Amino acid sequence: MDYAEYLKNGAKGKTEDSLDGKPISIVVELRAGAGGSEAAIFARDLKEMYQKYAEHRGWRTHIIDDLTLEISGPDAYDALRYETGVHRVQRVPLTEKTGRVHTSTASVAVLPIRAKSKIEINPGDIQMEFSRSGGAGGQNVNKVETAVRLVHIPTGIDVRSSSERSQQANREKAMQILSAKLEQLHEEKEAREHAAERKAQIGTGDRSEKIRTYNYLQDRVTDHRLQKSWHNLPKIMTGGIDDIVEELLARQRDEASLASIS
Repeated sequence: MDYAEYLKNGAKGKTEDSLDGKPISIVVELRAGAGGSEAAIFARDLKEMYQKYAEHRGWRTHIIDDLTLEISGPDAYDALRYETGVHRVQRVPLTEKTGRVHTSTASVAVLPIRAKSKIEINPGDIQMEFSRSGGAGGQNVNKVETAVRLVHIPTGIDVRSSSERSQQANREKAMQILSAKLEQLHEEKEAREHAAERKAQIGTGDRSEKIRTYNYLQDRVTDHRLQKSWHNLPKIMTGGIDDIVEELLARQRDEASLASIS
C-alpha cells in the first residue's frame, strides 16, 4: 500500500505549524543490496564511516540495531540528509582469490526524528512483537523480552529496536523510527510528483536513487549528483567525508538561491 492510500484509510498528517522545528536527532539506516556477503560488509563499512564522522563532529552516537545508527547533534540532519540513496562499491573482496573486482551496493536512509511527528498513527494499525536482546559473544544477554519489533500493517513497514535496556524504551524508539519512515514515504511521494517543478533539490531523496560510487582500485569516491570525485578512500571510510558534505551543502544553497530569484 502506498502513502496516499494509507492516508485515506485513517492516518492523519499534521500541519507544519505543529512541529517543533529541526529534528532532535537522526537515524541512519543501512541495508545490504546487490552483492551478497560483500554487500553486507559494505553496509557495515558505511555505518562505521558515519559513526566516525559523527564522533569527529562531536555528536552523540547510539547503536539501535545491527545496521541502524542514531546520531544526536546540532546540524546533524542538515549535514547528512543528502546521504539517502544507493551507495555502490567496486573492490576485490578479501575472499576473492582470482583478483576479480566485485560491484556491490548498500542503501542508506537518513530519517529525521522529531519531538512531534508529522504523522498520527492509528494504534490499531500496529502489530507488536517482543524478543530477547542478545549481547556480543553471548555476553549480557537479557533474560527478559526487551527487544521490540513493530509492523505497520497498512504499509508493511517493520522496525526493530533492541539496544535500550527496557521494553518501554525500545518501544518508544521503534515508534519514533516508524513515524520517521512514514514521513519519508510521504516526502518521496511528493518529490516524485513535483520533481519537474522543484529546482532546488539534490536528487530525489529516494532510497532507490544511485548517488555515489566507492572505487577502491582507483582510490576514488564519485558523487554522481555533483559529478565530482575525491581521493584517499582510507581517510573517507574512517569518517573523512567533510569535503563531500560541504560540497553537497554548497550546491543546495546555490540551487535554492537560484530558485528563489527565478
